[in-house]
Amino acid sequence: MKKEILVVDDNLATLKQTAAYLKERYAFSLMRSGQQAIAYCEAENPDLVLLDVDMPDMDGFETIKHLKSLANMKHVPVIFISAYIDSGTEVKALESGARDFIGKPVDSSILLHRIALHLELSEYEYDLEKTRKELENNIVFSFADLVESKDSHTGGHVLRTRRYLEIIGYAAISKGLFPDELDQERLELMVKATPFHDIGKIGISDVILLKPGPLNDQEYEEMKRHTIVGSNFIRNIYRRLPEQQYLYYAMLMAEGHHERWDGKGYPHGLKGEEIPFCSRLLSVANVYDACLTARIYRPAMTHIQANEVILNGRGTEYDPRIVDVYVAVKDIFAAFNVNQTSLPQARRRVFTFPSKKLG
Repeated sequence: MKKEILVVDDNLATLKQTAAYLKERYAFSLMRSGQQAIAYCEAENPDLVLLDVDMPDMDGFETIKHLKSLANMKHVPVIFISAYIDSGTEVKALESGARDFIGKPVDSSILLHRIALHLELSEYEYDLEKTRKELENNIVFSFADLVESKDSHTGGHVLRTRRYLEIIGYAAISKGLFPDELDQERLELMVKATPFHDIGKIGISDVILLKPGPLNDQEYEEMKRHTIVGSNFIRNIYRRLPEQQYLYYAMLMAEGHHERWDGKGYPHGLKGEEIPFCSRLLSVANVYDACLTARIYRPAMTHIQANEVILNGRGTEYDPRIVDVYVAVKDIFAAFNVNQTSLPQARRRVFTFPSKKLG
């Protein structure tokens, strides 16, 4: 399949000439303004953009600013083409996020060479990013396995909880809720961080973790330490790898997933919005799966019983607004099978809810 090139220039003759250069090697779309280009990119995904600098109403610098704000365009290479070939314009173009700068009149061989070069670099970056994500996922699963080796209930629990959190999060985004705390980028970081929330259990005695019955007061106090142990463990990693932002959320979630909305949780007794948003979101997803998981001292609850636990904790244990989001997606939770339902399918179902405000 041919790569798709978006050409943006207010000069019709230039568009026709560029199209003639491209037609043998690439698919292409031609736009005569920045506004048209932005509208096109909101719906389509070009592989590369050729962008004129000097255009009326919205110049190339303003156009690239809008394009780079679109999630699907952040990593798409942009090549500026301009009759202004002074160093100041070229530097400004590169500082604005463009990958390259070509002066007019454009030489066809130079243009095609630069396009091929940047498409090749883009594919390399994509493959590199894919490999990085695979390595990160392997690390996440390895940590989950490590926790499971200490507590036979926990490994599957942390991976299922990640998916429940994602369902609630996407529902909240689709409703326009929590705009200051949640968007797709931050949700993806939270989802990646979720499997680390119980990592502190590696520092808790097996005698306590595997005890076949309720814990006494002393044992319970020791168990509560897993929040601090886990947070400190992740904090040390995050200090070494500050560019891995999901570790920041992992640190907060490990420490705060047992805090309560009414301030009666642990380890710090935080109350209401003092509790980090990611921890409040996790606490609902976490308790749902915990309820449905059998323990040595009790059988697994039903979906209906888990609903009652969450609803009874609305405004005391859990953020009431997040519980309201859960109520909107609880039927998806009931139908959701982590072995058979993919995350994209779950997302599509989340976005079919009515647009009325929750709670």
